[in-house]
Amino acid sequence: MTVDFSVVVPVLNEEESVEELVSQINKAFDKSKKSFEIIFIDDGSTDKTPDLIKDLQKTNKNISLYSFKKNLGKSPALMLGFKKARGRFIVTMDADLQDDPVNISPLYNELKRGNFDLVTGWRKNRKDKFFKKISSKLFNKVAVRLLFGSQLNDLNSGLKVMKAELDHELNLYGGMHRFIPLIAQELGYRASEKEAVHHARKYGVSKYKFTKIFTDIPDLITIYFITKYNRRPLHFFGKIGAISFLIGLAMLLYLSYLHFAGEAIGDRPLLIFGTLFVIAGIQTIFTGLIADLIVNLKSQENDFPIK
Repeated sequence: MTVDFSVVVPVLNEEESVEELVSQINKAFDKSKKSFEIIFIDDGSTDKTPDLIKDLQKTNKNISLYSFKKNLGKSPALMLGFKKARGRFIVTMDADLQDDPVNISPLYNELKRGNFDLVTGWRKNRKDKFFKKISSKLFNKVAVRLLFGSQLNDLNSGLKVMKAELDHELNLYGGMHRFIPLIAQELGYRASEKEAVHHARKYGVSKYKFTKIFTDIPDLITIYFITKYNRRPLHFFGKIGAISFLIGLAMLLYLSYLHFAGEAIGDRPLLIFGTLFVIAGIQTIFTGLIADLIVNLKSQENDFPIK
């Protein structure tokens, strides 16, 4: 049976907050008069979170719970939630009570008003620790804008409202949940943002760690490659390979000039570096060529005749 909204909530050791969160979600939808379901994805909790949710199910028939046997991460949790969702619109939010369900209605209104496919919450007055806010601002305003040209201010907000057809096209793994708005835009969907109320963490401790900075960077590179060069990998590898090849070629040409001028070049480190740069450039270009051939073969397999 289809409902208006599916609220997908990944949870990990949030036993203090789940009951209050359900109460807040119920109050938010009581005002909107929309049908809804709450889908909890337990990401390997080691506390009483799953048991508390099961207790809540006894008095809230619209609650579903799916549990991983171990901690797999937020991306797999969201993918499972999307798969189980029955709503025409999908809401994602964290379980730590920092995302306020009262924001759902304004985000949905913005989505309908602007005919967007996704609206993400902008935590303009963010209630987090200084380091977490600074790292997020650098991530959004420097890396994301430089690489993708996105004007969104809060890419990694857990609170989002999107049309159900969008989540059917998402393929999230690793840390890709942080880039849902970017992925949506690259798929041709329209994404926007709306200011959202954000609260300080009320219970427990944040799952955010300093080391996440070092995992965000590889994820950012992966997203950049997938979104920009998924159909044309040679353009990516070709540029890198060409730069390496030209640097090596310049070194070798310089050494050739010295050789013909009568200087010995056999013991110069530049000769080794020049040779390595040329070989690396050629190998990188051929890597891109092979990747292009694979993409071409895959596209031919999916090229079915249309009657």
